Amino acid sequence: MKNRQKLVVLSGAGVSAESGIPTFRASDGLWENHRIEDVATPEAWARNPALVQDFYNQRRKQALSVDPNAGHRALVSLEDAFDVTVITQNVDNLHEKAGSSHVIHLHGELFKSRSTQDPSLVYDVDGWEIKEGDLCERGSQLRPHIVWFGEEVPMMDVALEATQEADILIVVGTSLNVYPAAGLVYAVRPGVPVYVVDPNTPTMHKRPNVTFIAEPATTGLTALAAKLINEARSASDQ
Repeated sequence: MKNRQKLVVLSGAGVSAESGIPTFRASDGLWENHRIEDVATPEAWARNPALVQDFYNQRRKQALSVDPNAGHRALVSLEDAFDVTVITQNVDNLHEKAGSSHVIHLHGELFKSRSTQDPSLVYDVDGWEIKEGDLCERGSQLRPHIVWFGEEVPMMDVALEATQEADILIVVGTSLNVYPAAGLVYAVRPGVPVYVVDPNTPTMHKRPNVTFIAEPATTGLTALAAKLINEARSASDQ
């Protein structure tokens, strides 16, 4: 029996948007009526932690009210035929709720908190709220386990290694404008097929082996997953 191919997915906000989670790059530059600089930077936390905490509490509450969509489920179906790693720029847990078994969160996880004193102390959030006075085991206030603008992306090296080992890369629901995550598409080995699923074709440098599927994740991923699974099964029968 042949070893299963490694299939890596780079997912962005467009996947979650189809479940009802708004993207932060709105046309007016605001995220849920807030400037990014006021709710998603270390400076914002230092300036007004109550505002930042409330912002993410509301995002968490909202995320609890939505369900995975057909795009999320299509990625889960690929695990029947491939060794799948999902690298997501999204902070929600919809990939996990759908059933994806290996998810790398580049920008943090909404349903986790971490110590403001020791970043290695990370905890699950029970429910939707982190309150003032919720402390880590060392006595410091808990903050959202989110990679804010201007902070290091600690999972980047892990994501890079997975991408470099990919036999197939799927890019879905991302404009490829947010770095360093967007740079992952150029880390695949020469000859590796890349599928880009997005109704608005992202800007990419010209390179071979790229197939653009100008559809939303729900329809585009569903069709692509069926195609790839059929091809994998046909190859294994030969």
